[in-house]
Amino acid sequence: MSKYGAIPALNYKDANAAVAFLTNAFGFKEHFVYRDDNNTVHHAELSLGNAMVMIGPQRSESDFGKMTGTPAEANGLNTQTPYFIIDEIDNHYKNAVINGAEIVIDIKDEDYGGRGYSCKDPEGFIWNFGSYNPYSEK
Repeated sequence: MSKYGAIPALNYKDANAAVAFLTNAFGFKEHFVYRDDNNTVHHAELSLGNAMVMIGPQRSESDFGKMTGTPAEANGLNTQTPYFIIDEIDNHYKNAVINGAEIVIDIKDEDYGGRGYSCKDPEGFIWNFGSYNPYSEK
């Protein structure tokens, strides 16, 4: 049987800055990053534990790019927001704040279990981090 997974993919106006921010503020590691001779990011796969996100530049001229955009192009609206399970959520939160994440929902204990927060990166994408793990047995 094949294993399946989901990998959020986000396109940024400045993919280089996004990769730097996501690694510093949220602790992502560069799994694979394709840069050209000018060190411009064309595709990045960033991992956080066993989770991953793909980052690329917004290309409005491509077939896919014509169907996607950044929050700035949508008046700040996000239509999807990734959630990442974090064991040490309070430390993760502190690091995100220190590195410039804009907190939009402060860290708190959730009624359904776990603890988490939501924040924006410099381009306005909303990220959710929490200790709640829906995969764990109840």
